[in-house]
Amino acid sequence: MLAFANAKINLGLYVTEKRADGYHNLETVFYPVKINDVIEITDAKETTCQIKGIDIPGSTEDNICLKAFELLKKDFDLPAQQITLLKNIPVGAGLGGGSSDAAFLIKLLNDKFQLGLNTHQMEDYAKQLGADCAFFINNKPVFAEGKGDEFSGVGVDLSGYQIVLVKPPVHVATADAYSGIVPHKSGVSLKELIQLPLKDWKPNLKNDFESTVFLKYPEIEAVKQALYHEGAIFAAMSGSGSSVFAIFEDHVRLPELEKNNKVFYNI
Repeated sequence: MLAFANAKINLGLYVTEKRADGYHNLETVFYPVKINDVIEITDAKETTCQIKGIDIPGSTEDNICLKAFELLKKDFDLPAQQITLLKNIPVGAGLGGGSSDAAFLIKLLNDKFQLGLNTHQMEDYAKQLGADCAFFINNKPVFAEGKGDEFSGVGVDLSGYQIVLVKPPVHVATADAYSGIVPHKSGVSLKELIQLPLKDWKPNLKNDFESTVFLKYPEIEAVKQALYHEGAIFAAMSGSGSSVFAIFEDHVRLPELEKNNKVFYNI
């Protein structure tokens, strides 16, 4: 069986406070986009994970897809599976690719073996694998708070616009992105700000990680400024970086940005 695990972008991101457990509370809007990994599961003598496409740092044995399989195997009598992952979503780019892969594997296993898990039950499993992992179970725009795993509906629809994503050739570690963050609560919740007309997003929606990441990687800030120069209505870094997305009124081509970066159109 096959699944196409999509990426997400963050429409605004505010780090609001440090938690007692060491994590941070935040406010963001997760929005699904059409950059996809491909996951296939087939019956096998032993469970393994084969990765093709983009290289993923670390050992294959530590891949989050294997962790998702083992998590469900604790509660269900699952036969061994060959997990094949064709990696296309950029790594270290703030796009949630690994979390999406794990969530879609949970959905694949639920369908293939008729486990009978509902959406909430699958989300509960996904939350054990990563803060944003559960988002990809329902895979619809949400306002996220807490660690990024408490969701409520939000009426955001960008289907009438062209979204372009630019991935510079740098990898931003989440720990580095958090290193200069000073948590703060904004005067107005992002859940309210996101309802503003799109033309008003630029002065009102922020990604708190940009100030830290741009200092260390000025080339990422240069991409954002180039996107505004090309006529973007709104542009921002996604998550903790390094990718930058932009929303355009009309279709565009960005040959200058394609020279040194990976550019995804119509996502």
